[in-house]
Amino acid sequence: MKTNPKNKIIIVDDHLLFSQSLELLIKSFGDYEVIQRFENGKVFIDYLQENYSTAIDLILLDVNMPVLDGLSTMKWLKDNRPDLKVIALSVNDDDEIIIKMITNGAKGYLLKDTSPEIFREAIECVMEKGFYFTELVSGMLINKVNSDNKKISLKEKEIVFIKHACTEMTYKEIASEMCLSPKTIDGYREILFDKLEIKTRIGLVLYAIKHKIVLV
Repeated sequence: MKTNPKNKIIIVDDHLLFSQSLELLIKSFGDYEVIQRFENGKVFIDYLQENYSTAIDLILLDVNMPVLDGLSTMKWLKDNRPDLKVIALSVNDDDEIIIKMITNGAKGYLLKDTSPEIFREAIECVMEKGFYFTELVSGMLINKVNSDNKKISLKEKEIVFIKHACTEMTYKEIASEMCLSPKTIDGYREILFDKLEIKTRIGLVLYAIKHKIVLV
């Protein structure tokens, strides 16, 4: 009988007891396995450079580490391995650090005292939807968007695209709905990301909420 392969996770955290406990928790979920654990960002990056083809589904990255911390590691990943999904882990809820981690590519940010249930939910959401943000983090991101008071002119079709992007539709489905090619939709997305100075679809959603393009 053929079994489904488990999702492969790497833990980067300098606290041995915490990383070992986290590995046991992940193992209890059944659908995941920890393939490696590293004590800082440098040894993790060294591993990636030597094992580029290794399949990795998710990285759990501690923010505060010696030698090379989580933010520096995240910046390296953004420049060199943007394909890798990362959830940041920390004992701190400092809004500046959270925003920096997310704007550098982290798909989620969890405090280390998060419950096992929320932790599992976060992993599943990042694996399936591409991101997971708690109410705390979402609030900080919205505040960040609210701090930008620049008036930006949007074309009618750009507004329509933003509204569709705030749904569960894929970009391919949005293209079909708007009777446009996927390539044209990709163009809309990149233009809006540049115009609004955002980097992710959730940034687009937060902008739409702030400017009442969509109502929540």
